[in-house]
Amino acid sequence: MLKFTPILLAVLLALAMYRVSAWRTGRMLDRQSTLLDDPTLTAQIDRLARVLDLPKIPVYVYEIDVVNGLAAPDGRVFVTRGFLDKMKLGQVTAAEITSVVAHELGHVALGHSRKRMIDFAGQNVLRTVLMLVIGRLIPGIGVYIANALTQLLGARLSRNDEFEADAYAAALLTKAGIGTDAQVTLFEKLERMTSGPTAPAWFLSHPKAAERIAAIRALNEKWPS
Repeated sequence: MLKFTPILLAVLLALAMYRVSAWRTGRMLDRQSTLLDDPTLTAQIDRLARVLDLPKIPVYVYEIDVVNGLAAPDGRVFVTRGFLDKMKLGQVTAAEITSVVAHELGHVALGHSRKRMIDFAGQNVLRTVLMLVIGRLIPGIGVYIANALTQLLGARLSRNDEFEADAYAAALLTKAGIGTDAQVTLFEKLERMTSGPTAPAWFLSHPKAAERIAAIRALNEKWPS
């Protein structure tokens, strides 16, 4: 029983860390967010609500300058003030921001937040096991190898979630009559906005824009016109 103690502790620690992180994120979003109040954007989001047979999809504005969207662990969907500022400047469209909302709804509908909690616990166990095994074989640097391998796995799982949320958004946008062009053009724009040195592709938590665009176009080819 004692030999399984480090693994059990790793699971409990990971779950506790995730819960605390989710609680802190929720508190921060409560303090720094307001309900979206943009008629043009709301009209587009209402089209998504009708497809989902919902009276309304509440979307919140996270008051930071970064361009991003996110789904909180409690299921709320946010777009940042930086994104809305880009729309006011004509650099992105309402349809493109709606595609972000559809993507975040995908994370919520597919249970990615709950899945991340399980993944995080599993990765913590894997890291612990690898540190014990590799640490014995390669003392000193075993911990770094264990961390790198765990990071590779976490990045791969995260990229899979992003592809799934993209596919959900593509279907939702198509059914709403908005279409997937907004997804494609937004990825192209975001790639230009964030151009510069990046980590190797296998360490990235999000797929590269070209890969996401190719996946969306492949879906369009499968679906009837």
